[in-house]
Order: sequence, then C-alpha cells, then structure tokens
Amino acid sequence: MLKFTNLSLRRGTKLLFEAASFTIHPGQKVGVTGANGTGKSSLFSLIRHELHADTGDLYLPQKWVIAHVAQETPAVDRLAIDYVMDGDAELRTIQTRLASAEQADDGDKVAELHAQLEAVGGYSVRSRAARLMRGLGFQPGQEEQPVQQFSGGWRMRLNLAQALICRSDLLLLDEPTNHLDLDAVIWLEEWLRRYSGTLLLISHDRDFLDAVVTQIAHIEQSAVQLYSGNYSDFELIRAQRLASQQASYAKQQREVAHLRSYIERFRAKATKARQAQSRIKALERMEQIAPAHVDSPFHFGFKPAEKTPNPLLQLEDAGVGYGQTRILGGVNLGLRPGDRIGLLGPNGAGKSTLIKLLSGELSPLVGRRTPASELKTGYFAQHQLEQLRADDSPLDHLQRLAPGDSEQSLRNFIGGFGFVGDRALEPVAPLSGGEKARLVLALLVFQRPNLLLLDEPTNHLDLEMRHTLSVALQGFEGAMVIVSHDRHLLRTTTDQLLLVSGGQVEEFPGALDDYPAWLAGNQNVAEIKTEGAAGGKSAAARRERKRAEAESRRLLQPLRKKLKALEQELDRLGEQQQLLEQQLAEPEIYSSEQKERLKRMLAEKAGVDQMLMQAEEQWLKAEEAIDAAEHLNPTDS
Repeated sequence: MLKFTNLSLRRGTKLLFEAASFTIHPGQKVGVTGANGTGKSSLFSLIRHELHADTGDLYLPQKWVIAHVAQETPAVDRLAIDYVMDGDAELRTIQTRLASAEQADDGDKVAELHAQLEAVGGYSVRSRAARLMRGLGFQPGQEEQPVQQFSGGWRMRLNLAQALICRSDLLLLDEPTNHLDLDAVIWLEEWLRRYSGTLLLISHDRDFLDAVVTQIAHIEQSAVQLYSGNYSDFELIRAQRLASQQASYAKQQREVAHLRSYIERFRAKATKARQAQSRIKALERMEQIAPAHVDSPFHFGFKPAEKTPNPLLQLEDAGVGYGQTRILGGVNLGLRPGDRIGLLGPNGAGKSTLIKLLSGELSPLVGRRTPASELKTGYFAQHQLEQLRADDSPLDHLQRLAPGDSEQSLRNFIGGFGFVGDRALEPVAPLSGGEKARLVLALLVFQRPNLLLLDEPTNHLDLEMRHTLSVALQGFEGAMVIVSHDRHLLRTTTDQLLLVSGGQVEEFPGALDDYPAWLAGNQNVAEIKTEGAAGGKSAAARRERKRAEAESRRLLQPLRKKLKALEQELDRLGEQQQLLEQQLAEPEIYSSEQKERLKRMLAEKAGVDQMLMQAEEQWLKAEEAIDAAEHLNPTDS
C-alpha cells in the first residue's frame, strides 16, 4: 500500500500541503485533482523520491516497481519500438546479462537467463510494444522509424508507451491525454481500466477521470482529502459543501440562472433527438454542480460581435491538402450565426486541415471558399502559443490590440483569465503551457469574433479553466467549430457533429457517446484514401469510393473478428500465467511435501507460456493480414 502519515511538503517558501494522512491500497485507481500550483506534480516527485517531505512519513513497499512518463525525449536514432521496450528495465537487464553470458560461453548461466527472460514475457515484448504503439495512434511501419524523426507530441506518445509497457506495481500519469487525440484517449481509457496495478492519475479531462478512477485525492487549501467515487461524484459532494457557504450564494445563483436559461434556449431549438437529449443531460448536470466552481479564479464571457453577417462562410465542393497531396475533397459546408459544430474522425483524417481551410490558413486546391466581407475569425491552435512575444507581458499583448483603452479596464479583463496583480506584468517567456493557452484565449475573446475555430483549446488547461471556457462558449452568439479530445467540452457546447473520414466531411449520424462504437467498427477502413479524396468531386468517383470501402469492410470483417478473439485469448492466457507465477512465488510450494504439485504447476506453466507465445505469433500475423487488406485496392481484382 501507499501510506501518507501527517505528511507536509513545501516548495521553497510555499506550503503545498500539511498533515496529509491517507492510504491508497494496491489496485486502486486514484485521480489527483486541484488547482494549478497546489502540488499535484510535486506529490508525484515525492513518491519517486525526487523530493523529501518536510514532516511526516510516506510508506511505499520497497519491491514496488514505479512507472511514470518521462517529460523529455532525446532525439536519438534508436528505433521507436526499441525505445518503447526500454521501458521494461528488468527485461533490458536480463537481455544485457544474457548477451554477456553467451559471449562468455557460460551454458548454465545462459539457460538460467533464458528462463528468466521467459518469466518476464521477453519473447512477446516486441508484439506488446507494437500493440501499445498502434493503440496510441502510430501507423504500421512507424515502429521501425528512428525516434528523432518524430515531432515533440509524438515523442511524448512514445514516452507514454514506454511507461505502459513497464510491468509496474504503481503507475504515475501526469496529464497523459495532453498530446493525444480522441481516438487514442478512448483506447487509453480502456487500457487503464484493465491495468491491474495501482494508478495515480493527474488529469483535467473529467470524462477521462470518470471512466478510469474510483477515488479522488483533492488538494485544496494546503490539505489533501480522499473521496470515494469518480470525478463526477466528487464534484457533487464539493458542490453541496460549497452551497452551504452563505457568502457564495449570490454568485452561485447567477451561475445557475445562466445555465438554466441556456438549457431552455437549447431545448427549444434542438432538432436532433439523440444529440439533444445527451446535451440537455450534460447541461442540467452543469447546473447541478455550478456551486462546485463558485470559487474559480477564472471568469469571462464573449461580448457580441460588432457585426454578424449571415452566412459567415461558405465552402463549395472544396478540396484541400498540402502541395499536390489532397487530404479532403468535395467539402460543402456553410457556417451561420448560432452553428455549433464538433469535428470527429480518426487520427490524421484531416480535422485540423479542415480548420485551417475554414480559417484561410490553407487555400482550397479546388472548389471555393467564400467568406463574408465582415467575417471576423477567432482561431485557436497550439502553434499560436509559440507566437506570443516572449519578453512582453500579458498586459502588453492586450494593449497592442486596444492602445486607446485604459490600463485598468485591460487589467480587469485579463484578470478574468488568471493574470491578476503582478502576474499581468510579468514576461510571457517563463509561463507554463496552460498559462500561455489562457493568454491566447484571452486575446481571442477580446477581439469579439463572429466565427470561432478551436483546435484542441483545452490542452494544458486545468479543470476550473475548462469549466469556465465551457460556460463562456455557451453564451457565444456566432458560429463555432471545435476539434477536441475533451468530450465534456464537445458535449456541452456543440449540437452538430461532423465526421472527417476517408477524405470526406459528412454528418455523424449518432450522438457523441456513439463515437467509440463507430471507431471500434470502422477505424481500420476509415483511413485517409488520397485517391478517393482526389476524385471526390464526381458522383461516379464517390460511388466507386463507397463500393471500394464496402468491399474493404467485407474483407476486413472476419480478420477483425479473429484479431478480437486473439486479443481475448491473450488476456486470458496472461491472467492464467500471472496466477501461476504468483503461486510459484510462494515459498511453501518448494517443500518436499509439495514436490509433485510443484512438478504439475511447472508443467502447466510451461504449457501456458507456449500457448501464449503461439497466440502472440498468431496476433502478429492477423495484424499483418489486416494491414495488407487495408492497402488492397479491390478494383484491381
């Protein structure tokens, strides 16, 4: 178990928490929450012995293996899959010792180390690494590319895979979804639900927390308190507690009134029953938990745009891509005031490309993009964080937009984004990713756009800022298009879902909660098909593309069914292997009275190991068959 007893921790002169006493038992999954700067990451550093408590005790079993995600990735020429496998330190130690024993021609040692290698799953580790990489969004063949060829975000995914492959007793994850898209987030949720060790998870994604954790450790006012249940359960408990504080009553009621008004307006105009019901439930829940956010340091809203033309923007039969490579084709989309669109689609399908086309950052290769003369776009993307002026302050950035406004009015505005007092005057350079994201959002809100284009706006934002952003977006009167892996934001701010897949943009037929099922059934056939997108203009080409996709689905269905059965068999054999290893680790099994039982168990273990190795080989072959079928052009036959 992980036991904290009267523990206090400081960073410099700042007291993060004191007299913290709580216990986390093996196998529990705990979400660690609290405002930025309260000590969540410092708690992880304490557990990893990088920091030491000022007072009190932390008990951690000495034999526990701790896995965490490295924050830096060296630009090495090591193959990505080998880099991921490095996460299993015990495996690498055995392999190194085995190589030395073979070089020394020490037969007994070689036999012993081969047995150890088998015991730690060394013969199946490469396929496990490939499965992890595929789940995190890497495409077939990328595992053989050098680490240095990947961008920073993809290197962070490699670091995450490295942590997941470690056969750990305790897994520490600090914002693991920041560099993931929605598809990878859904996959990671399922992986963590199956994880048998103890998990401590820092995340600002409430849907992700709800799906994974069963307890919340909340850091607030220099105290750590453990709550049973997921984040939604904790939020309700906190809302009830804060609702009893009379001084906050008026602010609570204003927030509740705002949300109630918005729910009624949305209910009155909702046309799609499934999406509408899902969203109404989410909004009604926000009304319930409004008091839990009454002490948020963030408060802002969108003022109406100066002019709101209708339509704002039209795409007609538009194709877009990079150079001569077409990513999307035949896009027809009109944006009008009040449109609230969320974009779904597999990784790499072109969601960000569509946002860039809408913003004007990319011009259509074919077709037309027709903006209104009075279109005023607010475009948020992660690369804009790096375009802030490092030596200027948040107030300096705002004053450039409105040189005639008083300093006090600008400071009042920027204070709503957490830049209060001297924070408004400090240079941007040392700001965290979350603070820079808040500043970019502040500059966007200040300019009063009539079209919002938001590409992953919640990356690096904490839960309170995400909540405030969600409430502010509900009051936005222009058109809005969002790409986000934060399903809570999509659920509470959008009422139309578009699917970007197979080089096309079409309406998604279900609600947001239907997307994981669609993804599971279609992710292999929803890859970008450049030829299909390039020919997307003609009706004949679209019919041919759909025919080809139908044939691809027909070929892939039995293969995917076989792959799923093999994955279930791998899970079953893995559990059986783990149980046998636990039994063989008991000292009494090696007594003379247990000799026959030991022989039977060793034979059973050898049989399970052999079946597991065979299942791994069959899984790899099934994966290769699916890859081959995906790249087969049915029209060639």
